[in-house]
Amino acid sequence: MAVPKKDKIFVALQVLLMLVWFIPVAAWHFELSNNLHGLGLGFAVIGFVLVLMAFVQLNSALSPFPSPVKGAKLITSGVFAFARHPIYTGIIFMAFGLSIWLGSGYKMLISLLLYLLFYFKSRYEEKLLLKIFPEYVFYKRNTGRFFPKFKGRI
Repeated sequence: MAVPKKDKIFVALQVLLMLVWFIPVAAWHFELSNNLHGLGLGFAVIGFVLVLMAFVQLNSALSPFPSPVKGAKLITSGVFAFARHPIYTGIIFMAFGLSIWLGSGYKMLISLLLYLLFYFKSRYEEKLLLKIFPEYVFYKRNTGRFFPKFKGRI
């Protein structure tokens, strides 16, 4: 089956933003306390672990494209019990965490653009998942897109 054009556009934009993130731009540099500096690195590590765990769970269903892999099963356990898109969440944590750790306003801006891209990419992906998995409606209602839902919890 051919990869839809929209899938290719989303992945191309994602790769482009990730490459642009790595451009060393000195503008908008900021200094942080050691605590905040360490917090940024902590977020990046958490993001890396999330991505690894989601990779392991997806196994052969892993694809950079939003369209589900043929024969894939809906995974709602493990890290997918906390977020519908844990790989995007992990990348977001890594991008923002490293931006804070490096004290780069430029990288923060690119991280924000990456977050917005993942929001729209995940919306598109979820429309496709709803067509294949009728139970996705329940999963979507009870699980946050990038972050856990804490409905009714104080």
